[in-house]
Amino acid sequence: MPRSLKMLRVLTAAAGWLTLCPVATPAVAEVHRFDVVVYGGTSAGVAAAVQVRRMHKSVVVIEPGQHLGGLTSGGLGWTDSGNKAVIGGFAREFYQRIKAHYDQPSSWVHQRSADYPRYRSQEDAMWTFEPHVAEQVYEQVVRELDVVVVRGQRLDRAGGVRKDGPRIRSIAMESGDVYQGGMFIDATYEGDLMAAAGVSFAVGREANAQYDESLNGVQPQLNTHKHRFVREVDPYVIPGDPSSGLVPGVHGDAPGDVGSGDHRVQAYCFRMCMSNVPENSVPFPKPSNYDERHYELLLRNFEAGDLRLPLKPDMMPNGKTDTNNNCAFSTDYIGKNYDYPEADYARRAEIVREHTSYQQGLMWTLANHPRVPRSIRAQMSRWGLAKDEFPDNGHWPHQMYVREARRMVSDFVMTEHDCRRARVAEDPIGMGSYNMDSHNVQRYVTADGFVQNEGDVQVSPGGAYLISYRSIIPKQDEAENLLVPVCLSSSHIAYGSIRMEPVFMILGQSAATAAVLSMERAIAVQELPYPALQKRLLADKQVLTWIGARPPASRSLAAAKLPGLVFDDGAIVPTGAWSTSSATPGFVGTHYWHDGHEGIGEKSIRFQLTIPDGGTYDVRISYTANANRASNALVVTRHAEGTHETRVNQKRTPPIQNSFLSLGKFRFSPDQPAWVEIRNDDADGHVIADAVQLLPAQD
Repeated sequence: MPRSLKMLRVLTAAAGWLTLCPVATPAVAEVHRFDVVVYGGTSAGVAAAVQVRRMHKSVVVIEPGQHLGGLTSGGLGWTDSGNKAVIGGFAREFYQRIKAHYDQPSSWVHQRSADYPRYRSQEDAMWTFEPHVAEQVYEQVVRELDVVVVRGQRLDRAGGVRKDGPRIRSIAMESGDVYQGGMFIDATYEGDLMAAAGVSFAVGREANAQYDESLNGVQPQLNTHKHRFVREVDPYVIPGDPSSGLVPGVHGDAPGDVGSGDHRVQAYCFRMCMSNVPENSVPFPKPSNYDERHYELLLRNFEAGDLRLPLKPDMMPNGKTDTNNNCAFSTDYIGKNYDYPEADYARRAEIVREHTSYQQGLMWTLANHPRVPRSIRAQMSRWGLAKDEFPDNGHWPHQMYVREARRMVSDFVMTEHDCRRARVAEDPIGMGSYNMDSHNVQRYVTADGFVQNEGDVQVSPGGAYLISYRSIIPKQDEAENLLVPVCLSSSHIAYGSIRMEPVFMILGQSAATAAVLSMERAIAVQELPYPALQKRLLADKQVLTWIGARPPASRSLAAAKLPGLVFDDGAIVPTGAWSTSSATPGFVGTHYWHDGHEGIGEKSIRFQLTIPDGGTYDVRISYTANANRASNALVVTRHAEGTHETRVNQKRTPPIQNSFLSLGKFRFSPDQPAWVEIRNDDADGHVIADAVQLLPAQD
């Protein structure tokens, strides 16, 4: 170890952790040598460093900021874990350490453990926590293993990566300090080391056609979720006058063709830690540059009758929250992050400031503005920012939620097919299981002249799936000693499932294991025999096999293989907020829609029927039966001679191939409107809408 780092370790031993302060203009740049260099102190970066030390190699974690843990210590305490049984290795150890903390009575300062429903003494791990507790756990484990942590040092992205052919020899910081290593791991949310090393990557949404997916690209037809405008809200500065221009936050372009790719990135926000304990909360600050015009859509939405609280404050211990985006206009700053992934440091800092001002202004507006309904202001009066969190940043999270930035493009790209297990990786290094989850990507003006959001997708993969080792290693001719566990090789929609903090820890540990094994064999990471990697991963308690039964192959029906005319997601016009699901098999395409048994009488999905030749058709609907379904779902068919209504008992299995029910035979004319609408009027259970099939019939 360099003498300077040895001396610094001695000087900081009493503090319990190692910090290198950034030096703007060092007199002499220093060169440091480690077996493995980890760039990024995220949850993945910490997991990687821990694994390297446990494999008895030297490692440094270079964190551009001052805090370890990324989002996990930056406010995201409501762990999006999916199937917890597939979380193993260091990731599970982290949550077990969280549990050990809350097992101590002294940890419950503002609440009794018995009053917090997500604390369960009999379980081995705990999945919700306060931000400072997560950071303490990370600091404790790096201290225990003598991990060298360098803070406040940023990669020289213009020329800091030095390579011999495809092999990285060293990386230089803006300070001039150089870090040499045998292996390198990019654990940042942005993929800066990966990009600076000349590795291929993508930004934005691929077209569905690129990887033969169904949920990628522009998806306005999926816009039935709750994170949308469910009331008609005018987007113009002067309502009804397009010539007056658009209010802030709306763009004037068309959203794009269904399934087409674009440059847009799902929205970012901060996961705020609020408190409802008066002595441990501070009021929401009003930004010095506050401009209420940025919240005009929020205010108009309230005035249009949408009285939902536009926040999701999930409770953490001690009266705190992990507060996330919710409803039509919330903490996600939609459309304001498109250039963040590839922006320089100055522009990124500006984007962070813009997001901070926007979200702080939103909170102040909700708590104080006279146009906000009194019921909302009353709810907000219970909350403030937690006084004992993020004390060095005005109680505001130090990490913006970069949900997605660059994504590597390697020889193996994780796609929707992997998440659904239509393709199964032969070289798994961990598992994912959460929804294919994208937040909104854009806010635009509909053909009817109202504002709407687009890009939110929430579709279950139907169970846990395997993540390939090849997805975290670049093409060999681009970099042979680099691993990328965060900005891994994945399509946009698959990344929406993979991008969960427990998975990042799993992949960080697996990346470090591969790095050490490859270094010991003096081979490229692409040449590492998988059986050797698998053996060590299993020894370290990584989970590499399915938990539970594999879903049946006949889970869904392909619309293209069905006879007649089939109308699925591309034909729907929704009213109200609907959710997608694939839990019950027998549906058409990738999922079906359900109303959540909420908003009775306010929700419908209309399938617009395009029938070029007219004629008489047997009209059928598909739905998945279940005991919780409505016995009286209302279905209205518009045909050439009027409308026909029927009530469908969706508790009963459809009689045609267990998927379809005939509504009757009706005549259609190409010059008259035609549709089938499924409504939840007076529904006594969940209403399901899946697809409509028309088969020619004799007059």
